[in-house]
Amino acid sequence: MSDQANGGNTGAQLRVLTQYVKDLSFENPNAPGSLGPVDEQPQINLKVDVGVKRMNDTDFEVSLKVGADATVKEKPMFLIEVEYAGLFRLTNVPEADLEAVLVVECPRQIFPFARRILADTTRDGGYPPLMIDPIDFVSLYQQRREQMSKEVANAAQPN
Repeated sequence: MSDQANGGNTGAQLRVLTQYVKDLSFENPNAPGSLGPVDEQPQINLKVDVGVKRMNDTDFEVSLKVGADATVKEKPMFLIEVEYAGLFRLTNVPEADLEAVLVVECPRQIFPFARRILADTTRDGGYPPLMIDPIDFVSLYQQRREQMSKEVANAAQPN
């Protein structure tokens, strides 16, 4: 057992030092023609990715990339992508828990801000605000770990 398991996890802290837009892109390729009423619901494809960059022993930049494209009858309405980041200070977090905190809890903290930017930008582009549902970062983390395990297992198999 580790020292953390015996001694306790007291004093673990997560602080948001700052948060900011790293990149924002919005394309409205068929405006104004695409801005009027449509006779069918747009097809919206959503992409989500989380990146982590260690800045020093305690500070990490966590970036949340959320992109969406909307089409009606295979004709693009809009494309949007935001990369929203936060600088987080983690202290007394056990090494075994570090990855989960960085790719689950940190994105959960900044998601509402990225969501608002997406909604405001699509509204400013002439569409109803794009209100994406909350993201289950735990499931994304588990899916990514399973995918990585499979890739490692496949790479280890002889040809």
